[in-house]
Amino acid sequence: MWKTLTMLRAAAPCVAIMLLSGCGGGSSDSPPSVTTYEISVTAGTGGTVAPTNATVSAGGTTTFTVTPNAGYTITGVTGCGGTLAASTYTTGAVNANCTVTASFVAQYAVTAIDGAGGTLSPSSAAVDAGGSTTFLVKPNSGYVINGVTGCGGSLSGNAYTTGAVNASCSVTASFSAAFTWVSGSSSTDANGVYGTQGVAAAANVPGSRDGGATWTDPSGNLWLFGGFAGYNSALNPPTGKFMNDLWEYSPSSGEWTWVGGSNTPCSQAVYGTQGVAAAANLPGPRSATTTWTDSSGNVWLFGGGGCDNTGAFVLYDDVWKFSPPNGEWTWVGGSTANYANGVYGTEYVPAATNMPGGRADFARWTDASGNLWLLGGVAYDHSTAASAEQNDLWEYSPASNEWTWMGGSQNYDVSGVYGAQGTAAGANMPGARSGALNWTDAKGNFWLFGGVGWDSTGARGVLNDLWEYSPSSGEWTWISGSDAINATGVYGTQGAAAAANVPSARGLGAAWIDASGNLWLFGGEGYLVSTGYYHRLNDLWKFSPASNEWTWVAGSSTFDATGVYGTQGTAAAANVPGARATMAIWPDADGNAWIFGGYTYDDPTNTRFEMNDLWKYPAQ
Repeated sequence: MWKTLTMLRAAAPCVAIMLLSGCGGGSSDSPPSVTTYEISVTAGTGGTVAPTNATVSAGGTTTFTVTPNAGYTITGVTGCGGTLAASTYTTGAVNANCTVTASFVAQYAVTAIDGAGGTLSPSSAAVDAGGSTTFLVKPNSGYVINGVTGCGGSLSGNAYTTGAVNASCSVTASFSAAFTWVSGSSSTDANGVYGTQGVAAAANVPGSRDGGATWTDPSGNLWLFGGFAGYNSALNPPTGKFMNDLWEYSPSSGEWTWVGGSNTPCSQAVYGTQGVAAAANLPGPRSATTTWTDSSGNVWLFGGGGCDNTGAFVLYDDVWKFSPPNGEWTWVGGSTANYANGVYGTEYVPAATNMPGGRADFARWTDASGNLWLLGGVAYDHSTAASAEQNDLWEYSPASNEWTWMGGSQNYDVSGVYGAQGTAAGANMPGARSGALNWTDAKGNFWLFGGVGWDSTGARGVLNDLWEYSPSSGEWTWISGSDAINATGVYGTQGAAAAANVPSARGLGAAWIDASGNLWLFGGEGYLVSTGYYHRLNDLWKFSPASNEWTWVAGSSTFDATGVYGTQGTAAAANVPGARATMAIWPDADGNAWIFGGYTYDDPTNTRFEMNDLWKYPAQ
């Protein structure tokens, strides 16, 4: 009995519990709670996801690192309510088993290759397989887009859009230098607009002319002195209108300033006291002179042809110095007389009494010491009372104010001694000539091309011979071209250098040097044997001393081509100045060439036309 009661007492709690909860089991209506969930991962071709699976507590989140293989990129990651930031995928709150899925796509590199004269941007792009991208094509100032190729794309304006990219590829742009008509008139014989002396203005512009003297100052401004403004047809016989006005052009503002001199033709010189600067001093009106700049920034001027107070033609042999800071001229040396004879003295010996005679259209160079060298030009033969060409070579030292006769003949109209082509010799000497083109190379050697003069046989005509002179050895070398007059040009393929290429015979063109030491030659006047007339040219050539080859770059291979002006201020592939001679030329500090004015001629009507258009050709 006691035992039974005891057992019942012991079992009572269990019975009570069983009545409430079944005693040792859960409620038959509520399954056990789940506290974690499984996340699985699926990675497409081209990348991985780490880790490859994860267990997450109910309501929790986790992260995965999504890594594309080389050459692929992530195109998307989905699943588990997550978001992608860079390469990290973070799930949303997880309350059920779920899957994270990553997809990848192949990606290809598109590389931009710039040609000289412009840029492509961006420099490269990564493009998804089957996608495309766009590059901005931007020519440098004075250049135009020549073409863009690669990646199956197309050009619209300045935007190049590739085709569908399914492999790495390159986009290549090429650019071409082009002329820009900057200012002045597209018509001939335009009058000048002087404005107020000393004041720049957008409307100001020098009148039409040829043969003006030029220089570039340290600030990059272009200076123009004088020139020939044409003939006064109202007089019989007509007389030349020579100028001595001084102008400055600012490329940065695009404005001209009339700095000094007269705005009327044949305004006479004011020499003042030799060696003394004065505000009233002024060189006489002239063209076909020369200028050069010394290390102190002073500008020097020698010779040229002009007119006296009756309008009659004269040849000068005077030397002047201009100081830009105070705007004053100094008559340094030479004669105030017309048609002065030369005083040669002893060859190679400088002397205060030495002096080249009056002359114009001579070749000239400056050496590293700032000395002027000149050769030949048009002079006056007093024995025949007629103009004639010379080939005498002179050196002038501004420091000592002395001239030295360095070679060539004292006689007029002498023939050239060519020697063996490519071989320097003491006996070699270009024949007498005027209007030759000239430049100085980086080694200090002087170069001479063409002109009107005398060939190896004693015939007079237009030349296309190219010469090099070494001041250190005192020897000339005939480099290329013909030793006979009136040679025709060999143009070859435009843009392609070739050993056989050579410009036609000419004089009175423009020449300059680029940063690589190449010669550039534009236009001039040649002779057409079949018509018996002189004609003007507008072809542009480049000569490489390194390869000894010419390249026809632009312009026409025929005479008297008309200009294509296009839109003022805008470079265009079709733009080109019309055929002309005796134009002014400035190479600026950036290597750009600026060409102003010049003259052309209508042979059937025997009419000469002057121009005042300003052009820019970009640095190479």
